[in-house]
Amino acid sequence: MKIAGLVIVIGLLTASFADYREPAVPPGPKENYENFCGSCHGVQMEAFVDRQWKYGKEREDLFRSIKVGYPDDGMPSYDTTFTDQEVYALVDYIQKGIEERAAYDFAEESVAGQTYTHQGRTYRLEVITEGVDIPWGQAFLPNGDMLITNRDGGLYRLTAQRDLIEVAGAPKVHAQGQGGMLDVVLHPAFAENELIYLSYSKPGKGSTSTTALFRARLVGNELREGADIFVAEPYETTRHHYGSRMAFGADGYLYFSVGDRGRRDKNPQSLDNHAGKVHRITDDGGIPADNPFVDTKGAMPSIFSYGHRNIQGLTREPGTDKIWTHEHGPRGGDEVNIVEAGRNYGWPVISYGINYNGTTFTDRTAAPGLEQPLHYWVPSIAPCGADFVTGDRYPDWTGDLLVGSLRFEYVNLCRVDEGQIVGEEKLLPNVGRVRNVRMGPDDYIYVSTEQPGRIIRVVPE
Repeated sequence: MKIAGLVIVIGLLTASFADYREPAVPPGPKENYENFCGSCHGVQMEAFVDRQWKYGKEREDLFRSIKVGYPDDGMPSYDTTFTDQEVYALVDYIQKGIEERAAYDFAEESVAGQTYTHQGRTYRLEVITEGVDIPWGQAFLPNGDMLITNRDGGLYRLTAQRDLIEVAGAPKVHAQGQGGMLDVVLHPAFAENELIYLSYSKPGKGSTSTTALFRARLVGNELREGADIFVAEPYETTRHHYGSRMAFGADGYLYFSVGDRGRRDKNPQSLDNHAGKVHRITDDGGIPADNPFVDTKGAMPSIFSYGHRNIQGLTREPGTDKIWTHEHGPRGGDEVNIVEAGRNYGWPVISYGINYNGTTFTDRTAAPGLEQPLHYWVPSIAPCGADFVTGDRYPDWTGDLLVGSLRFEYVNLCRVDEGQIVGEEKLLPNVGRVRNVRMGPDDYIYVSTEQPGRIIRVVPE
């Protein structure tokens, strides 16, 4: 009996040791910053450089911002995510990074004079201007000049001689949070009518603002006969999720996005407002007769598709009538979609993401009547700007979709085959927070980055 009992005891001890695991080491401030903060503020803390601190930057100010949050400004509360000790550790980590960014051995940025090699081919990164702080949108004029919006406000013309000239007559913007001067596109018949379109955050009463579209004639370095042709309803007190990208479709209509303005449970699933939607209008702001909700009582007639969060990439696939978009998820769940008339893309009923603070808001990734994304990213790459590769300068990439990454500071190459994304590659690592990617009329790829603001031309050698 004693021997048998000893065998049982040894067996139990052996089982106990077999089940034993070293206790998990809790993440430190570096990991917490990368996992919870980096997507919005930059993995390398770029958003804190030359920042205007609305709520203060002292230790207790940052502690309150993280612990309590400022929801209208897009800053959630992490009260249930971190202990006070973890919040203070995160604050100290951020403050050290702000004071001495080199302390964390951030990677060197790929800038002028440097080259990038991909699959045996070398590309030179040529900075063509550094004069705009946050170059949000770009459009190319017939003579080769480039129009550049600055999110802080203003429209600029970059000449072929690299002179940067501010264009007079741009609308006043609500340049707070994610708001400001956003996208710019030319009318398809610009050579004849000189019309350009600006999307921007329009100030309202008090602290409210909304997304608006402004049309004007560009005469030299001045906008004339300018007027809003679309103003989104409702105005909100939030300062984030404005959208807004624009593109003319093959049908001649203007497609553009309006973000959900941070009102997740109010706006994107309701047709009685403009937020969280893709819209389709005529070139003067009218409503096409075949828009999907023209005859729906109570619906905004400009709506083309709905159930979107914050689309910051919208482009037409060359040679087709397909409008491709990508949008920011929360923490995970960034999406690529081909938007179709009347379709519901699910936000926030379905999502592959979770809240920024780690909690969940839905347990569903699919539901009847809701569109599945063509592609999604977990973790989020914070996509911004999109364009298809055209021409013959980049034969290995022609027909593929370029998507900028704000969070991870590279350009994502989405391999496209017959309307599907069949693979991905990461291009231009550490190029900076990519705000836009455009193909120029010279068939070169242009990448805009922020903090510092640059326009970079990718030149094959």
